[in-house]
Amino acid sequence: ALAQPTGNSPNRDARSHTTWADDVRFTKGNHSMSAGAWVQRVQQNMYGGAQYTAGTANYNTLLAFLQDNLTQFFATSNPQPLYFRSTEVAWYLQDDIKLKPNLTLRLGLRDELTNGWNELRGHAANYVFDPNGIIQTDPRIASSAFLENNAKSLWEPRIGLTWDPTGSGKWSVRAGFGIYNDLQDNLGHRLNADPPFGARMTITGKPLLSIVGTIPFGTQPPPSCHSPADKNTTCSIFSPGGLDPVMHTPTLQQWSLTVQRQLSQNFMVELSYVGSQAYHVVGAEDLNMAVPQVCSDPTGCYSGGINATGTSGGIPLCGGTTPCPKVPQGMTYLPATPPKTFVTTGTTKLTQRPNPFVGPMQSWFYNTTSSYHSGSVSLTKRATRGLAFKANYTFSKLLDIESAFLATSGANEPPTVLNPFDLNMNRGLASYNLKHQFNANFTYQLPFGRGQHFGGGAAGPADKVIGGWQWNGSITAQGGFPFTPTVGSNVSGTGDTQNPDVPNRNPAFNGPVVLGTDGFRTTGRYFDRNGFSLPLAGTFGNVARGSFIGPAFYNFDTSLFKNFSFTEEYRLQFRVEAFNLLNRTNFASPNPVTFSGNNYSSSAGVITQTANPSRQIQFALKLLF
Repeated sequence: ALAQPTGNSPNRDARSHTTWADDVRFTKGNHSMSAGAWVQRVQQNMYGGAQYTAGTANYNTLLAFLQDNLTQFFATSNPQPLYFRSTEVAWYLQDDIKLKPNLTLRLGLRDELTNGWNELRGHAANYVFDPNGIIQTDPRIASSAFLENNAKSLWEPRIGLTWDPTGSGKWSVRAGFGIYNDLQDNLGHRLNADPPFGARMTITGKPLLSIVGTIPFGTQPPPSCHSPADKNTTCSIFSPGGLDPVMHTPTLQQWSLTVQRQLSQNFMVELSYVGSQAYHVVGAEDLNMAVPQVCSDPTGCYSGGINATGTSGGIPLCGGTTPCPKVPQGMTYLPATPPKTFVTTGTTKLTQRPNPFVGPMQSWFYNTTSSYHSGSVSLTKRATRGLAFKANYTFSKLLDIESAFLATSGANEPPTVLNPFDLNMNRGLASYNLKHQFNANFTYQLPFGRGQHFGGGAAGPADKVIGGWQWNGSITAQGGFPFTPTVGSNVSGTGDTQNPDVPNRNPAFNGPVVLGTDGFRTTGRYFDRNGFSLPLAGTFGNVARGSFIGPAFYNFDTSLFKNFSFTEEYRLQFRVEAFNLLNRTNFASPNPVTFSGNNYSSSAGVITQTANPSRQIQFALKLLF
């Protein structure tokens, strides 16, 4: 695409917080108690889901652009300002109880609440579902974005323990458990594109020159279609955004155990374990997609989903004159149901969607989960003879349902879940999971100059030159981020163009699928695309999300400081800083799109970016006073 929508204009939005907080602490006997409260008023003014331009044109190729062969044109005819408000409150009680000189117990309780997400003028438009779970054709318009407030009281108990087993001060054992909530207070951008206050129109199949000047800006878009006979120039098919109308606050349960041991006066080792389980985690889902079924016919079932375009002799066709495939009994598939035709214009509309008068949706639903477990070991050296360092290694595993918009590394996976009716199909390694991670940093006051091992008797200009040097460095070595190969098109026929399907593993392929960076240097691909095959139309691929790991990352940054002391109050510092000193090339994740149409993609597995820049050296002067 040569041009695509760029999202909302941040210049037209405004957000402010007014916060009050206070804490009190007091001690009585072996109890050290504290209590506090926090109140925050959130105001978020949004100005519709528009770019405040005349529209955005989308062309697939340069030739299409030159010929004005427009793929899609996006425009918002009448964006309306929205004024969202929310009040958040929290309070807590905590008691540190010194049971013994070497044993302290911490008990705490926190409560959080919010009055919801409300629009001042009653213009919160959000789609809701009927008792059968079918999305309604028109959004519900009210003051609150939600049907109910599930954040009126969110209890968060905490317990912690600190113990010195020997009482010598050389051991420390700490354990804890807590529940934490993430109050949602930045939701305006999820509601500003729903009709009638910010609906975006999509025009297809028309030259740009025939569109410009014909859109009636400043007027409401045509209302929703409600029957096949309605589909004409006076009704619209909207694609909802929005939020779960019965949203629950994301919640995390976390527990930990840490053991520290002082090895000597200057060295300490630490072993720790951290685990967590999160629920009510947000996921982008299309709950108006065609519902998958399990084939119950012993002779097989025709699959295709939205790829079904018609019939011939009672056999459904998937594109032109090609018969749709048959899947065996017991397999999950989307039936090859030909689309219904709107009476007035002949424009087709898919009947596989639960509500055929609502388009594909990408709403946030708080129904996914995640889990995390990690073990780490660290060694710390206090500063002696000018040298201090800390080294840490962590082994971890993070599983979730979707993480595409939770981290920058989320670009390694599609932005919506594959099948919202079976979320376990999407469960896998999070896109920002790191199985192995090693970090180390050090600071070394070089032993030159007055009072040091070398040149200890230096004075005057000699000491100014050789003394006051400091060497610093940091080392990072970690495994790669997970990535998910994709098909590049909606082979499953769900109608969700935001989520390219995953391929199948090729049972006829025997070689290694992941070739690694060495393989990329020799073959031009990080993974072998022949390790995958295209799923049948109307079926899901069997490649698990996050089942492949991208390139590892290694980096060494260092710096050299020289301190010049003029008086007790003024000091000048000269700095030489080198980033990626070894000039190592760290590759980014490969292109995951494996197929282009029915053929292998020429760019599958190709790496086009690096994960960090090449060596950079900078010089600086810093005045300290």
